[in-house]
Amino acid sequence: MPAPKNTKAVTHPESLKEELPANAPEKHPVNQGLGAEEKVRLYRQMVRIRHFEQRSIRVYQQGKIGGFLHLYVGQEAVAAGTISVLGPDDHVITGYRDHGHALMVGMGMNECMAELTGKLTGCSKGKGGSMHYFAPDKNFWGGHGIVGGQAPLGSGIAYALKYAGKKGCCLCYMGDGAVNQGAVHEAFNLASLWDLPVIFIIENNGYSMGTSQARSSALAGSLAQRAEGYGMAWELVNGHDLYAVRAATADAVRRAHEENKPTVMEIFTYRYFGHSMADPDKTYRQKDEIKEYREKRDPIILWEKQLLQEGVLTKEVAEQINAEAQAEADAAAKFADDSPFPGVETITQDIYWEEDNRGAETSGRGTIVFG
Repeated sequence: MPAPKNTKAVTHPESLKEELPANAPEKHPVNQGLGAEEKVRLYRQMVRIRHFEQRSIRVYQQGKIGGFLHLYVGQEAVAAGTISVLGPDDHVITGYRDHGHALMVGMGMNECMAELTGKLTGCSKGKGGSMHYFAPDKNFWGGHGIVGGQAPLGSGIAYALKYAGKKGCCLCYMGDGAVNQGAVHEAFNLASLWDLPVIFIIENNGYSMGTSQARSSALAGSLAQRAEGYGMAWELVNGHDLYAVRAATADAVRRAHEENKPTVMEIFTYRYFGHSMADPDKTYRQKDEIKEYREKRDPIILWEKQLLQEGVLTKEVAEQINAEAQAEADAAAKFADDSPFPGVETITQDIYWEEDNRGAETSGRGTIVFG
């Protein structure tokens, strides 16, 4: 069984600097190898996520989005840091707060915004909405609305990679509330039992749906520490520090690639808005708490300051990147407006493989082919 990385009780630390060990993540090889252009690209990617989410708020308020809208504002460094270290045979699956991951794997704002509004040009042809982005061609397997339901699927993807002899892994994201779901623990058990190259990433924003972690989860030390019960390695990560996220993920990816071993990563982060746009967010946390995070721990502001300090970014370039991202998000909203809704004839399409492939050969049905 791996030795505990941190036995100090962690709920949702007021100061990650004091709670988490300082290990100079900027000196990790995965970060030492980052060039100036790559660092600025990471900044641009986080900014694009932020502007897409902020623009989608207006679309929702205009009544153009049916169903739920779960925003990723404040958590950008998690998706950016983890996905940025992946290789061609690595895969991603997540829950319903999936917009940031989708943009990071390379999905376009147009197809994502159109999906929010239920349009035919959306990535799921308007049938999935906010919670069901998919891009199999980019190794992105969703967007899942069932809390914790993606954990067994992520383990299955890892099993398929191992079975096919691929040197890859699957990043399986979930929220802190999902860790209490039975399916997650079943996935933990099988991943460890079968030595699957899966990395379970707990995006701990502290409140599950609307209940603080202290009131919803029994803790011995942290949520990730539950991995000890399954003999898995685990790690606690400062989710506001892009260097820290990349360093921890790189270690877990190496473990998956070289040892076929799973990892549980608990990344402390924060969401600035409610659980969804339908959540008034006025009963379980104070405005001062949100204000403090925005001012002192915003991952984009922190990364911008880091790059300014390193001399690889200027204020003028940062302003240009923000303007371009806002313009791209505005254009995506217009694209969604101008796109058609699915026709009645599409109602039985994309439901069953057999329905869309009548007369085709049956060999290979139900099989996902990697590569």
